[in-house]
Amino acid sequence: MNKVFLYQDIWTDLIFNYLDVKILLFQKVKMSGKTDHVDTIRAQWIRERPDLDVDAIALIGRVHRLSQIIFTDVHKPIFDKHGLTYQDFDVLAALLRSGKPYRKSPGELLSTLMITSGTMTNRIDRLESSGLVVRDLDPEDRRGILIRLTNQGKEAISRAIQEHAQSETDLLNTLTEKEKGELSRLLKKLLLKLELKEDFSS
Repeated sequence: MNKVFLYQDIWTDLIFNYLDVKILLFQKVKMSGKTDHVDTIRAQWIRERPDLDVDAIALIGRVHRLSQIIFTDVHKPIFDKHGLTYQDFDVLAALLRSGKPYRKSPGELLSTLMITSGTMTNRIDRLESSGLVVRDLDPEDRRGILIRLTNQGKEAISRAIQEHAQSETDLLNTLTEKEKGELSRLLKKLLLKLELKEDFSS
């Protein structure tokens, strides 16, 4: 037999054996009743493109899916309840956690929130018109301004952050303390790698 055809046959057998094992594992998980949306997508990719690293696709897919669900089902209802958008919450939370007198320059907020100056201006305008922040003159630079939480803004973000934190605690109750620690460690490891790349590219 021609060696080329022999190697092709061996390679084909390896691919289909790999595919059979992957599908079998998926079927066992599915029979246990513990599947998620990503399992279905993963199985489809295994069937159509067994050459792909479907485990990586599944892992990133779950991170993305969790992010979508957490925002839509956990965070957004809290923002809506307090009359805030996600963007409002971001700015107010950054001011609150900065400590008294709860104010920052636009530049400091830009660095914290990683958004454009135009976007920041729109956010500040909206929050100021709602009475949640005010623009103060910077005592150390008369040409500059500082964004400060009003009492109304401090009360609004304090109520929202309380519910926000509790909702995330409730969400993670399905994990043990050990599992939460390990998950946090692994996500931090990945995030540090991505942030390092971002720092080098900027």
